Amino acid sequence: MFLLFAVLIVCGMYVSLTNGTFDISAKDVVRTLLRIHPVADHDLVIFEFRLPRILLGALVGFGLGIAGAVLQGITRNSLADPGILGIHAAAGAFVVVFMFFMGGTMKAPGWISVMSMPMFGFIGGLCSIVLLYVFARNQGEFHPQQLILVGIALASGFGAVTLYVSLRMDPENFEMATVWLAGSVYNANWRQVLSTLPWLVLLTPVIWRRAAVLDLLQLHEVSVKGVGVAVGRERQILLLCCVGLVSACVSVSGAISFVGLIAPHIARRLIGNTYRYIVPLCGLIGMLMVVIGDFIGKTVFAPVQLPVGIVISIIGVPFFIFLLFRNRAR
Repeated sequence: MFLLFAVLIVCGMYVSLTNGTFDISAKDVVRTLLRIHPVADHDLVIFEFRLPRILLGALVGFGLGIAGAVLQGITRNSLADPGILGIHAAAGAFVVVFMFFMGGTMKAPGWISVMSMPMFGFIGGLCSIVLLYVFARNQGEFHPQQLILVGIALASGFGAVTLYVSLRMDPENFEMATVWLAGSVYNANWRQVLSTLPWLVLLTPVIWRRAAVLDLLQLHEVSVKGVGVAVGRERQILLLCCVGLVSACVSVSGAISFVGLIAPHIARRLIGNTYRYIVPLCGLIGMLMVVIGDFIGKTVFAPVQLPVGIVISIIGVPFFIFLLFRNRAR
């Protein structure tokens, strides 16, 4: 499965890199990447437009896929994902506030400037998690229905804040915020890739090392404590890692919903319920979804470019309704 999805991702990247408004042959792509008789037009299209966009989409999909698997694992709820629980909306609201006050930039040297938007998104994600802990727990446990209801309420509240702040922006920043909120990577650049990569590199191994804990968390709370797992501490660590991944992704791509919902379900059907394999496979599935979704959005509706968040939502909404009916049937 890992090899299959890796091949599919490479194929998707290849198709997206060579096709578009300005088609480039595979031979020219290889020559440009290897710096063999480079052409200025090819350099511009590949290094400034397509390659950052493809890599950023892959990173965002990877982070959201893993975050969805973690959230479904720690809540024991197959309908949980960063968008439904309000994490997307909270991180997005704080990033829009940052864009409003800072004009999308921060006058600071080096990595402080690069990491500023993800940090604001992380603070927003933490706020949503705190509110979920306060309102969605009963006697120390998460109840699936209450968790979904609280998440929807939080998403609506933070969405209202986002709308209010965006309406107070000047026309240029408002247009940028509107496109960003739809979930898009078509304005990607190397700086955004660099701001997202450290979060994935640092937090993904922390989550993967706790795959056995995620397996145990599928048991009843009393049973998990009985085998010596510090449930509260482990759940908090996993939640913080999840918030970090989602915030880093939202800060550069906006709210791309349903990746974290769909990827874990596909992974479980393919390889079972062992999180040691589910976590990395969810990352690969998320990468494939965003890369292919972005390619569809920029080619099928050309010359108009449809944000990848809308493309995935077209698939995700029916899938979510199907899961609701299936859970009700059980």
